Amino acid sequence: MTNDTRRLRLIYAVIFVDVVAGAALGPILPEYVRGKAYPQLWLTLGTGIFLGIQLVAAPLLGKLSDGYGRRPVFILSAAGTFLANCLLLPVRTGLYLANRVSDGFTNGMYAAARSAITDLSPPERVFKNLGIEGAIISLGFVLGPMCSGLLLTFYRIPEGRQAAYVAGFAVALAALNIGLSLALRETHAGRRGVSSAALRAALLEAVNVHLIWQRLQAKNQAHPGLLRLVLTQALFTLSIGYYFYFVPFASLSALRMDARAISYFFMAFGTASIAINYLFYTYVADRINQRRAIFWLALLGVPVLVAYGLVGSSQVALYVIVAFDCLTLSLIQGLLEGLLAQRTTEADRGEIFGLNQAVQGLASFAGTLVFGLLSVVDLRLPWAWFALCLAGVAWLSRFFITSPTAEAAPPPIESEI
Repeated sequence: MTNDTRRLRLIYAVIFVDVVAGAALGPILPEYVRGKAYPQLWLTLGTGIFLGIQLVAAPLLGKLSDGYGRRPVFILSAAGTFLANCLLLPVRTGLYLANRVSDGFTNGMYAAARSAITDLSPPERVFKNLGIEGAIISLGFVLGPMCSGLLLTFYRIPEGRQAAYVAGFAVALAALNIGLSLALRETHAGRRGVSSAALRAALLEAVNVHLIWQRLQAKNQAHPGLLRLVLTQALFTLSIGYYFYFVPFASLSALRMDARAISYFFMAFGTASIAINYLFYTYVADRINQRRAIFWLALLGVPVLVAYGLVGSSQVALYVIVAFDCLTLSLIQGLLEGLLAQRTTEADRGEIFGLNQAVQGLASFAGTLVFGLLSVVDLRLPWAWFALCLAGVAWLSRFFITSPTAEAAPPPIESEI
Protein backbone atom coordinates (compact mmCIF):
# COMPACT_ATOMS: atom_id res chain seq x y z
CA MET A 1 0.00 0.00 0.00
CA THR A 2 1.45 3.40 -1.00
CA ASN A 3 1.66 6.41 1.32
CA ASP A 4 -0.94 8.23 -0.80
CA THR A 5 -3.34 5.32 -0.45
CA ARG A 6 -2.88 5.32 3.33
CA ARG A 7 -3.54 9.04 3.52
CA LEU A 8 -6.60 8.74 1.30
CA ARG A 9 -8.02 6.03 3.56
CA LEU A 10 -7.42 8.16 6.62
CA ILE A 11 -9.17 11.13 4.99
CA TYR A 12 -12.08 8.87 4.12
CA ALA A 13 -12.16 7.67 7.73
CA VAL A 14 -12.34 11.25 9.04
CA ILE A 15 -15.19 12.06 6.63
CA PHE A 16 -16.99 8.83 7.52
CA VAL A 17 -16.85 9.39 11.28
CA ASP A 18 -17.93 13.02 10.88
CA VAL A 19 -20.96 12.06 8.78
CA VAL A 20 -21.94 9.20 11.11
CA ALA A 21 -21.87 11.58 14.08
CA GLY A 22 -23.98 14.18 12.27
CA ALA A 23 -26.43 11.64 10.83
CA ALA A 24 -26.89 9.98 14.22
CA LEU A 25 -28.23 13.26 15.57
CA GLY A 26 -30.85 13.72 12.84
CA PRO A 27 -33.64 11.53 14.25
CA ILE A 28 -33.50 13.13 17.71
CA LEU A 29 -33.39 16.82 16.69
CA PRO A 30 -37.20 17.19 16.95
CA GLU A 31 -36.76 16.64 20.72
CA TYR A 32 -34.95 19.98 21.00
CA VAL A 33 -37.98 21.92 19.74
CA ARG A 34 -40.77 19.78 21.15
CA GLY A 35 -43.52 21.91 22.64
CA LYS A 36 -42.64 24.96 20.55
CA ALA A 37 -45.21 26.57 18.30
CA TYR A 38 -44.50 25.64 14.66
CA PRO A 39 -41.71 23.14 15.47
CA GLN A 40 -40.92 22.75 11.76
CA LEU A 41 -39.87 26.41 11.70
CA TRP A 42 -37.51 25.91 14.64
CA LEU A 43 -35.94 22.91 12.93
CA THR A 44 -35.72 24.89 9.71
CA LEU A 45 -34.08 27.79 11.55
CA GLY A 46 -31.45 25.42 12.96
CA THR A 47 -30.79 23.97 9.52
CA GLY A 48 -30.56 27.43 7.98
CA ILE A 49 -28.03 28.53 10.60
CA PHE A 50 -25.99 25.33 10.18
CA LEU A 51 -25.81 25.65 6.40
CA GLY A 52 -25.69 29.42 6.13
CA ILE A 53 -22.70 29.78 8.43
CA GLN A 54 -20.67 27.92 5.81
CA LEU A 55 -20.86 31.08 3.74
CA VAL A 56 -18.20 32.43 6.10
CA ALA A 57 -16.47 29.21 7.07
CA ALA A 58 -15.85 27.45 3.77
CA PRO A 59 -13.82 30.14 1.93
CA LEU A 60 -11.89 30.93 5.10
CA LEU A 61 -10.98 27.31 5.80
CA GLY A 62 -10.28 26.71 2.11
CA LYS A 63 -7.87 29.66 2.05
CA LEU A 64 -6.20 28.46 5.26
CA SER A 65 -5.81 24.96 3.82
CA ASP A 66 -4.05 26.39 0.73
CA GLY A 67 -1.71 28.47 2.89
CA TYR A 68 -1.01 26.22 5.89
CA GLY A 69 -2.08 22.78 4.70
CA ARG A 70 -5.09 20.51 4.91
CA ARG A 71 -4.08 18.80 8.18
CA PRO A 72 -4.44 21.85 10.49
CA VAL A 73 -7.93 22.48 9.08
CA PHE A 74 -8.91 18.87 9.76
CA ILE A 75 -7.69 19.15 13.37
CA LEU A 76 -9.41 22.51 13.95
CA SER A 77 -12.68 21.23 12.49
CA ALA A 78 -12.64 17.99 14.48
CA ALA A 79 -12.08 19.89 17.73
CA GLY A 80 -14.86 22.33 16.86
CA THR A 81 -17.31 19.51 16.12
CA PHE A 82 -16.48 17.91 19.47
CA LEU A 83 -17.30 21.14 21.33
CA ALA A 84 -20.45 21.67 19.22
CA ASN A 85 -21.76 18.19 20.04
CA CYS A 86 -21.12 18.73 23.75
CA LEU A 87 -23.64 21.58 23.58
CA LEU A 88 -26.38 19.06 22.75
CA LEU A 89 -26.04 17.07 25.97
CA PRO A 90 -28.63 19.25 27.75
CA VAL A 91 -31.81 19.08 25.65
CA ARG A 92 -32.44 22.81 25.27
CA THR A 93 -33.58 24.78 22.22
CA GLY A 94 -31.03 27.56 22.81
CA LEU A 95 -28.13 25.10 23.00
CA TYR A 96 -29.41 23.35 19.87
CA LEU A 97 -29.20 26.66 17.98
CA ALA A 98 -25.72 27.31 19.43
CA ASN A 99 -24.67 23.85 18.21
CA ARG A 100 -25.89 24.72 14.72
CA VAL A 101 -23.66 27.83 14.69
CA SER A 102 -20.56 25.99 15.90
CA ASP A 103 -21.04 22.87 13.81
CA GLY A 104 -21.85 24.95 10.74
CA PHE A 105 -18.45 26.58 10.98
CA THR A 106 -16.53 23.31 11.33
CA ASN A 107 -18.52 21.80 8.44
CA GLY A 108 -16.44 24.07 6.23
CA MET A 109 -13.84 21.29 6.55
CA TYR A 110 -15.25 19.63 3.44
CA ALA A 111 -13.56 22.20 1.20
CA ALA A 112 -10.22 21.06 2.66
CA ALA A 113 -11.27 17.39 2.48
CA ARG A 114 -12.10 17.53 -1.22
CA SER A 115 -8.89 19.46 -1.86
CA ALA A 116 -6.87 16.82 -0.01
CA ILE A 117 -8.51 13.99 -1.99
CA THR A 118 -7.75 15.81 -5.25
CA ASP A 119 -4.15 16.46 -4.06
CA LEU A 120 -3.61 12.70 -3.79
CA SER A 121 -5.50 11.66 -6.93
CA PRO A 122 -3.94 11.27 -10.39
CA PRO A 123 -6.15 12.80 -13.09
CA GLU A 124 -7.56 9.45 -14.17
CA ARG A 125 -8.76 8.70 -10.60
CA VAL A 126 -10.30 12.04 -9.62
CA PHE A 127 -13.85 10.96 -10.48
CA LYS A 128 -13.44 7.61 -8.73
CA ASN A 129 -11.91 9.04 -5.57
CA LEU A 130 -14.45 11.85 -5.22
CA GLY A 131 -17.14 9.31 -6.04
CA ILE A 132 -15.83 7.14 -3.20
CA GLU A 133 -16.15 10.18 -0.94
CA GLY A 134 -19.80 10.46 -1.96
CA ALA A 135 -20.30 6.76 -1.30
CA ILE A 136 -18.69 7.08 2.13
CA ILE A 137 -21.00 9.97 2.97
CA SER A 138 -23.93 7.76 1.96
CA LEU A 139 -22.58 4.96 4.16
CA GLY A 140 -22.33 7.44 7.03
CA PHE A 141 -25.98 8.30 6.53
CA VAL A 142 -26.71 4.57 6.89
CA LEU A 143 -24.70 3.88 10.00
CA GLY A 144 -25.50 7.13 11.82
CA PRO A 145 -29.26 6.56 12.11
CA MET A 146 -28.65 2.81 12.43
CA CYS A 147 -26.46 3.41 15.48
CA SER A 148 -29.09 5.74 16.93
CA GLY A 149 -31.81 3.16 16.33
CA LEU A 150 -29.75 0.32 17.83
CA LEU A 151 -28.80 2.43 20.83
CA LEU A 152 -32.40 3.41 21.53
CA THR A 153 -33.70 -0.12 20.93
CA PHE A 154 -31.01 -2.24 22.60
CA TYR A 155 -30.86 -0.21 25.80
CA ARG A 156 -34.61 0.49 25.80
CA ILE A 157 -34.00 4.13 26.59
CA PRO A 158 -37.20 5.95 27.60
CA GLU A 159 -38.42 8.65 25.22
CA GLY A 160 -37.51 11.59 27.45
CA ARG A 161 -33.83 10.58 27.65
CA GLN A 162 -33.21 9.46 24.07
CA ALA A 163 -31.76 12.76 22.81
CA ALA A 164 -29.12 12.96 25.56
CA TYR A 165 -27.91 9.39 24.91
CA VAL A 166 -27.58 9.90 21.17
CA ALA A 167 -25.83 13.25 21.71
CA GLY A 168 -23.33 11.48 24.00
CA PHE A 169 -22.64 8.97 21.23
CA ALA A 170 -21.98 11.84 18.79
CA VAL A 171 -19.57 13.43 21.28
CA ALA A 172 -17.60 10.16 21.49
CA LEU A 173 -17.34 9.96 17.69
CA ALA A 174 -16.16 13.57 17.50
CA ALA A 175 -13.42 12.75 20.02
CA LEU A 176 -12.34 9.83 17.82
CA ASN A 177 -12.08 12.18 14.85
CA ILE A 178 -9.68 14.44 16.73
CA GLY A 179 -7.31 11.47 17.02
CA LEU A 180 -7.72 10.52 13.36
CA SER A 181 -7.03 14.10 12.26
CA LEU A 182 -3.87 14.25 14.37
CA ALA A 183 -2.66 11.04 12.66
CA LEU A 184 -3.14 12.50 9.16
CA ARG A 185 -0.03 13.46 7.20
CA GLU A 186 -0.11 16.63 5.12
CA THR A 187 -1.20 16.29 1.46
CA HIS A 188 -0.48 19.82 0.19
CA ALA A 189 3.16 20.46 -0.72
CA GLY A 190 2.90 24.10 -1.84
CA ARG A 191 2.23 25.75 1.53
CA ARG A 192 3.34 29.38 1.73
CA GLY A 193 1.24 30.73 4.57
CA VAL A 194 -1.53 33.29 4.36
CA SER A 195 -1.11 36.97 5.12
CA SER A 196 -3.48 38.71 7.52
CA ALA A 197 -4.60 40.89 4.60
CA ALA A 198 -5.46 37.80 2.56
CA LEU A 199 -7.45 36.37 5.47
CA ARG A 200 -9.34 39.63 5.93
CA ALA A 201 -10.06 39.68 2.22
CA ALA A 202 -11.30 36.08 2.36
CA LEU A 203 -13.53 36.94 5.33
CA LEU A 204 -14.96 40.01 3.60
CA GLU A 205 -15.46 37.97 0.47
CA ALA A 206 -17.25 35.30 2.47
CA VAL A 207 -19.93 37.71 3.68
CA ASN A 208 -20.19 39.69 0.45
CA VAL A 209 -22.06 37.86 -2.27
CA HIS A 210 -20.92 40.35 -4.91
CA LEU A 211 -17.26 39.71 -4.04
CA ILE A 212 -17.80 35.94 -4.19
CA TRP A 213 -19.32 36.37 -7.62
CA GLN A 214 -16.40 38.55 -8.78
CA ARG A 215 -13.86 36.05 -7.44
CA LEU A 216 -15.61 33.18 -9.21
CA GLN A 217 -15.68 35.19 -12.43
CA ALA A 218 -11.92 35.73 -12.10
CA LYS A 219 -11.38 32.02 -11.50
CA ASN A 220 -13.59 31.26 -14.48
CA GLN A 221 -11.16 33.14 -16.72
CA ALA A 222 -8.40 30.74 -15.68
CA HIS A 223 -10.66 27.68 -15.57
CA PRO A 224 -13.35 27.99 -18.28
CA GLY A 225 -16.65 26.42 -17.31
CA LEU A 226 -16.01 26.73 -13.56
CA LEU A 227 -18.70 29.35 -12.91
CA ARG A 228 -21.41 27.36 -14.62
CA LEU A 229 -20.52 24.28 -12.61
CA VAL A 230 -20.71 26.27 -9.38
CA LEU A 231 -24.14 27.60 -10.33
CA THR A 232 -25.30 24.10 -11.22
CA GLN A 233 -24.08 22.81 -7.86
CA ALA A 234 -25.93 25.66 -6.13
CA LEU A 235 -29.18 24.61 -7.81
CA PHE A 236 -28.48 20.99 -6.94
CA THR A 237 -27.89 22.02 -3.32
CA LEU A 238 -31.32 23.67 -3.32
CA SER A 239 -32.88 20.47 -4.69
CA ILE A 240 -31.31 18.21 -2.04
CA GLY A 241 -32.49 20.47 0.76
CA TYR A 242 -34.96 17.66 1.34
CA TYR A 243 -32.19 15.77 3.18
CA PHE A 244 -32.64 18.35 5.94
CA TYR A 245 -36.39 18.75 5.49
CA PHE A 246 -37.15 15.05 5.73
CA VAL A 247 -36.96 14.80 9.55
CA PRO A 248 -39.62 17.49 10.20
CA PHE A 249 -41.68 16.22 7.25
CA ALA A 250 -41.62 12.59 8.39
CA SER A 251 -42.35 13.41 12.02
CA LEU A 252 -45.06 16.05 11.49
CA SER A 253 -46.81 14.92 8.27
CA ALA A 254 -49.32 12.09 7.87
CA LEU A 255 -46.37 9.66 8.07
CA ARG A 256 -46.01 10.37 11.84
CA MET A 257 -42.63 8.60 12.05
CA ASP A 258 -40.86 8.50 15.42
CA ALA A 259 -37.09 8.53 16.00
CA ARG A 260 -36.77 4.76 15.46
CA ALA A 261 -38.79 4.78 12.24
CA ILE A 262 -36.75 7.70 10.88
CA SER A 263 -33.54 5.86 11.80
CA TYR A 264 -34.67 2.72 9.97
CA PHE A 265 -35.65 4.75 6.90
CA PHE A 266 -32.22 6.41 6.67
CA MET A 267 -30.61 3.00 7.13
CA ALA A 268 -32.47 1.70 4.08
CA PHE A 269 -31.80 4.90 2.11
CA GLY A 270 -28.11 4.87 2.90
CA THR A 271 -27.63 1.14 2.27
CA ALA A 272 -29.13 1.39 -1.21
CA SER A 273 -27.26 4.61 -1.94
CA ILE A 274 -23.84 3.26 -0.93
CA ALA A 275 -24.25 0.13 -3.06
CA ILE A 276 -25.46 2.02 -6.12
CA ASN A 277 -22.86 4.80 -5.76
CA TYR A 278 -20.05 2.27 -5.40
CA LEU A 279 -21.06 0.38 -8.56
CA PHE A 280 -21.69 3.57 -10.52
CA TYR A 281 -18.41 5.32 -9.65
CA THR A 282 -16.31 2.17 -9.88
CA TYR A 283 -17.58 0.84 -13.20
CA VAL A 284 -19.61 3.52 -14.98
CA ALA A 285 -18.72 7.17 -14.18
CA ASP A 286 -15.44 7.28 -16.14
CA ARG A 287 -16.95 5.60 -19.20
CA ILE A 288 -19.85 7.94 -19.89
CA ASN A 289 -20.46 11.52 -20.94
CA GLN A 290 -20.79 13.15 -17.51
CA ARG A 291 -22.72 16.18 -18.76
CA ARG A 292 -25.37 14.03 -20.41
CA ALA A 293 -25.53 11.78 -17.35
CA ILE A 294 -26.21 14.78 -15.09
CA PHE A 295 -28.94 15.98 -17.45
CA TRP A 296 -30.79 12.65 -17.54
CA LEU A 297 -30.33 11.84 -13.87
CA ALA A 298 -31.69 15.27 -12.91
CA LEU A 299 -34.58 15.05 -15.36
CA LEU A 300 -35.58 11.58 -14.10
CA GLY A 301 -35.19 12.76 -10.52
CA VAL A 302 -37.84 15.51 -10.83
CA PRO A 303 -40.86 13.16 -10.61
CA VAL A 304 -39.15 11.32 -7.73
CA LEU A 305 -39.14 14.50 -5.65
CA VAL A 306 -42.75 15.23 -6.57
CA ALA A 307 -43.68 11.69 -5.47
CA TYR A 308 -42.25 12.27 -1.97
CA GLY A 309 -44.80 15.03 -1.45
CA LEU A 310 -47.64 12.74 -2.55
CA VAL A 311 -46.71 9.76 -0.36
CA GLY A 312 -49.44 10.43 2.20
CA SER A 313 -49.26 8.10 5.21
CA SER A 314 -47.82 5.08 3.35
CA GLN A 315 -44.35 4.12 4.54
CA VAL A 316 -44.30 1.32 1.94
CA ALA A 317 -44.65 3.91 -0.84
CA LEU A 318 -41.90 5.96 0.81
CA TYR A 319 -39.47 3.04 0.60
CA VAL A 320 -40.35 2.44 -3.05
CA ILE A 321 -39.72 6.09 -3.90
CA VAL A 322 -36.33 6.12 -2.19
CA ALA A 323 -35.18 3.26 -4.45
CA PHE A 324 -35.76 5.48 -7.49
CA ASP A 325 -34.06 8.33 -5.65
CA CYS A 326 -30.87 6.25 -5.28
CA LEU A 327 -30.88 5.45 -9.00
CA THR A 328 -31.27 9.06 -10.15
CA LEU A 329 -30.52 12.31 -8.31
CA SER A 330 -28.41 10.67 -5.58
CA LEU A 331 -25.74 9.95 -8.22
CA ILE A 332 -25.33 13.56 -9.37
CA GLN A 333 -23.17 15.04 -6.60
CA GLY A 334 -20.03 13.01 -7.35
CA LEU A 335 -20.24 13.83 -11.07
CA LEU A 336 -20.45 17.56 -10.37
CA GLU A 337 -17.53 17.40 -7.92
CA GLY A 338 -15.43 15.47 -10.41
CA LEU A 339 -16.05 18.04 -13.14
CA LEU A 340 -15.22 20.83 -10.69
CA ALA A 341 -12.00 19.13 -9.57
CA GLN A 342 -10.82 19.06 -13.19
CA ARG A 343 -10.90 22.86 -13.16
CA THR A 344 -8.55 23.34 -10.20
CA THR A 345 -4.80 23.41 -9.72
CA GLU A 346 -2.72 22.60 -6.66
CA ALA A 347 -2.21 26.31 -6.03
CA ASP A 348 -5.90 27.30 -5.80
CA ARG A 349 -7.72 24.01 -5.17
CA GLY A 350 -8.69 24.78 -1.58
CA GLU A 351 -9.81 28.30 -2.48
CA ILE A 352 -12.02 27.09 -5.35
CA PHE A 353 -13.60 24.33 -3.28
CA GLY A 354 -14.08 26.86 -0.49
CA LEU A 355 -15.79 29.36 -2.77
CA ASN A 356 -17.96 26.59 -4.15
CA GLN A 357 -18.95 25.46 -0.67
CA ALA A 358 -19.70 29.07 0.30
CA VAL A 359 -22.07 29.39 -2.66
CA GLN A 360 -23.69 26.12 -1.61
CA GLY A 361 -23.97 27.47 1.94
CA LEU A 362 -25.70 30.60 0.66
CA ALA A 363 -28.01 28.49 -1.51
CA SER A 364 -28.78 26.21 1.43
CA PHE A 365 -29.56 29.14 3.69
CA ALA A 366 -31.86 30.79 1.14
CA GLY A 367 -33.45 27.46 0.24
CA THR A 368 -34.07 26.65 3.89
CA LEU A 369 -35.98 29.90 4.31
CA VAL A 370 -38.07 29.07 1.26
CA PHE A 371 -39.00 25.51 2.21
CA GLY A 372 -39.52 26.54 5.84
CA LEU A 373 -42.09 29.14 4.85
CA LEU A 374 -43.73 26.75 2.36
CA SER A 375 -44.01 24.09 5.07
CA VAL A 376 -46.11 26.45 7.21
CA VAL A 377 -48.63 26.68 4.36
CA ASP A 378 -48.58 22.94 3.60
CA LEU A 379 -45.99 20.30 4.50
CA ARG A 380 -46.16 18.94 0.93
CA LEU A 381 -45.31 22.21 -0.84
CA PRO A 382 -41.52 22.12 -0.29
CA TRP A 383 -41.30 19.01 -2.48
CA ALA A 384 -42.53 21.05 -5.45
CA TRP A 385 -39.74 23.57 -4.70
CA PHE A 386 -37.09 20.82 -4.59
CA ALA A 387 -38.37 19.38 -7.90
CA LEU A 388 -38.26 22.81 -9.56
CA CYS A 389 -34.64 23.32 -8.50
CA LEU A 390 -33.64 19.90 -9.83
CA ALA A 391 -35.28 20.76 -13.15
CA GLY A 392 -32.98 23.80 -13.17
CA VAL A 393 -29.97 21.48 -12.76
CA ALA A 394 -31.07 19.53 -15.85
CA TRP A 395 -31.45 22.75 -17.82
CA LEU A 396 -28.07 24.25 -16.84
CA SER A 397 -26.21 20.98 -17.43
CA ARG A 398 -26.92 21.26 -21.16
CA PHE A 399 -24.51 24.18 -21.43
CA PHE A 400 -21.34 23.33 -19.56
CA ILE A 401 -18.48 21.41 -21.10
CA THR A 402 -17.18 18.11 -19.73
CA SER A 403 -13.50 18.86 -20.08
CA PRO A 404 -11.49 22.02 -19.44
CA THR A 405 -9.54 21.23 -22.61
CA ALA A 406 -12.58 21.14 -24.85
CA GLU A 407 -12.06 23.02 -28.06
CA ALA A 408 -15.17 25.15 -27.94
CA ALA A 409 -16.24 27.21 -24.97
CA PRO A 410 -19.93 27.46 -24.08
CA PRO A 411 -21.85 30.68 -24.67
CA PRO A 412 -21.37 33.50 -22.15
CA ILE A 413 -22.92 32.81 -18.76
CA GLU A 414 -24.86 36.06 -18.77
CA SER A 415 -26.94 34.85 -21.70
CA GLU A 416 -28.04 31.68 -19.91
CA ILE A 417 -29.38 32.81 -16.55
